[in-house]
Amino acid sequence: MDNGTAIPEYEEDNYGDGSGPEPCQNTEVRQMAAQLLPLLYSLVFISGFVGNMLVVLTLINCKKLKSMTDIYLLNLAISDLLFLLTLPFWAHYATSQWNLGNTTCKFLTALYFMGFFSGMFFIVLLTVDRYLAIVHAVFALKVRTVTSGVVTSGITWVVAVLASLPQIIFTRSQKEGPRYTCSSYFPLGQYHFWKYFQTVKITILTLVLPLLVMIVCYSGILKTLLRCRSEKKHKAVRLIFAIMIIYFLFWAPYIIVLNLTTFQSFFGLETCSTVSRLDRAMQVTETLGMTHCCINPIIYAFVGEKFRRYISVFFRKHVAKRLCRHFPVLQRDVSERMGSVYTRSTGEQEISTGL
Repeated sequence: MDNGTAIPEYEEDNYGDGSGPEPCQNTEVRQMAAQLLPLLYSLVFISGFVGNMLVVLTLINCKKLKSMTDIYLLNLAISDLLFLLTLPFWAHYATSQWNLGNTTCKFLTALYFMGFFSGMFFIVLLTVDRYLAIVHAVFALKVRTVTSGVVTSGITWVVAVLASLPQIIFTRSQKEGPRYTCSSYFPLGQYHFWKYFQTVKITILTLVLPLLVMIVCYSGILKTLLRCRSEKKHKAVRLIFAIMIIYFLFWAPYIIVLNLTTFQSFFGLETCSTVSRLDRAMQVTETLGMTHCCINPIIYAFVGEKFRRYISVFFRKHVAKRLCRHFPVLQRDVSERMGSVYTRSTGEQEISTGL
């Protein structure tokens, strides 16, 4: 693992100036990565791509992007898709070496980090959006508009690009011993600064900031919901706790291992056996964090009853019709189901959780 980054590189750090410690041999770690990571990355890619594409198609075709929440959900799905699109290349990289050239190395690094950071930022925006909708409902009517959603989304993408720039600039492909790598090469004499900077930046932007926002916003949401008399109150409260707990469980282990790996000397973890264990832990925790992209569609979209109905309409309207062309016997059943969906009462209300 290229310490201080989120790129799946399983070589030792490339110090650039010879100032780093003498690297340990990580042959066993690379062999484990070559055996396990391609399968794991493939599973994450397939499930995440299908789920997020379904969210995108449903939002565009059925919900028509009529609210700020829809805009944020769409951008979150796009962020996850950018992140996921790089996984097949990292899976191939884990099996042998980097043989796709320097331009592709930088391009995929850009996609990876833009998706990585923007995904976290849109989770924060969805949390704030949910907070405004429930706690400050009157004020929310003025600010929770589609225009505001588009503007804040544009600003978020700019911030995500800026957060990704250092890693994009310092990442390149070059030959390391017998194999080519795609990893970070920090400037001469500045290895430790950039290594520490990257880790602190990732820790703040992807763990500390989101958790602080979630704690503040969801505390206010819970207080409001507990005063609200509704049959669906407890379901909404469970959903809120699930969002916080799942986010923390998926990303906290990776951030902790990343900090232990980066600040090895501070924690006294400089022996080769310890380094090897940290590298294995990095592989496991990073893959766990990646799977959060597969969970996002479930947390932010599929748990909503209205969204499930939109997905049902989308399937029957677009998928079932195509199937009926090839299997006419299904046409009658589909038509009846379509009728029941469209005549269902739309007066049923859900607790406003922003979904």
